[in-house]
Amino acid sequence: MASPVRVGVLSFHDSKESKAICNAIESLGHHPEWLRETNTVIHLRSEGVELTPDVDVVANRLLLSNTDQPAEELGVANAIAAVRPMLNEPSSTAVAAHKIATATRLVAAGIPIPETVLALSASQLNRYRTRFGPEAVYKTAIGTHGGGAWKVDTDELLTARVGRRRAFLQALIGTANERPHDLRVYVVDGSVVGAMYRFAAETEWRTNVARGGSVEDATDSLPEQVGSMACAATEVVGLDYAGVDLIEGDDGWCVLEVNPTAGFKGLYRATGRSPAPYIARLAIERAGGSVEAERVETLAATLDDSTPSCMPAPSTTPFEDPVVIGLTERLTVSGTTGTRTVVASADSGRSRTCIDIQLAADIGAGPIRTTEDDRRRRPKPRPVVDLVLGIGGTQYTVEAEIVERREERYLLVLGRDVLSNYHLDVSRNVEGYHEVSVGDE
Repeated sequence: MASPVRVGVLSFHDSKESKAICNAIESLGHHPEWLRETNTVIHLRSEGVELTPDVDVVANRLLLSNTDQPAEELGVANAIAAVRPMLNEPSSTAVAAHKIATATRLVAAGIPIPETVLALSASQLNRYRTRFGPEAVYKTAIGTHGGGAWKVDTDELLTARVGRRRAFLQALIGTANERPHDLRVYVVDGSVVGAMYRFAAETEWRTNVARGGSVEDATDSLPEQVGSMACAATEVVGLDYAGVDLIEGDDGWCVLEVNPTAGFKGLYRATGRSPAPYIARLAIERAGGSVEAERVETLAATLDDSTPSCMPAPSTTPFEDPVVIGLTERLTVSGTTGTRTVVASADSGRSRTCIDIQLAADIGAGPIRTTEDDRRRRPKPRPVVDLVLGIGGTQYTVEAEIVERREERYLLVLGRDVLSNYHLDVSRNVEGYHEVSVGDE
């Protein structure tokens, strides 16, 4: 019998998907290694490159759309890909992480997408607003889980950036008088392993499961044309596996996004099928190993996202201290029409950040909505909006509550949804309230 293949899963975050792939590799009789920041070493000498942990092949699960330094992580992935075969190789994941880079390749291949405009200045972007009717979708070019996506009225002036990220306009596609929904098709090695309809939560228009969307199995009813379109989109972007989001409009189906690190949870809930063993099989076979097809099908009926045996031990020595912020802190807050620099106060007793209603209006934060979480917590829920906050060189998209604070000293209050990423020093303060516009052409 051939020796087991050593499969590395390159992922710096504790995702259920990375755990499931590691467990599937082991269940298929091969050896997983989770390549994380705590255990990965690239040692270069004149004799060659030594990779630790040593593996035969790597499945790339880096979340480039959810990191502040995507070039750093791409560099690591490229270094590893230079010495080991890699699924979802770095240049393809870089394309997929950028929605416009993806869209241009799809259009060149004749795959339909919604009409889309990226302009590098606000004046140019606003010239195109009237092409999209009364409403359009406004997105950051890099984003995940529905963060950095808004439905906007096209009679409002928009900025070419939200925070530090470029933004674009896209036609709003959907069927009138129906609950907003789209289709997620998961493709591995050129074949569909599962498909689901995603329906937006009440008061929402985005269908992301991470935002409370519901799901419904579409695998057996998937039109052949749509499955072929999803497989073609994955191939055009150059990915070995992806979650492809499609939507049906008056002119037929079109592709919204091609996600190289799509989640498994919603798909498994809808279909009872996990992509993890299919990705594991592809990696094993890419390195010259073999697996039993029947075993893959059996494993696909479960989603084992328990802590894998290959989870490396945590580092005993912290390499860097968390960023420190004060009880009051100067930061940038961005919406769809502007950015302001403000002094915000920290309140660890609040679970959610809140913003004054006038400041929210000034930056174009919206659309205003409520969430399921709000309705369970309060008899009279407060409205929430998406904000992009820039603090200490990092950027976050958060759902902030709209409140009346015009009589208060601070128009923005940071809750635990933001503070959990920092060390709070209550002795440090930025005096006074300060607000300036950050220019955009």
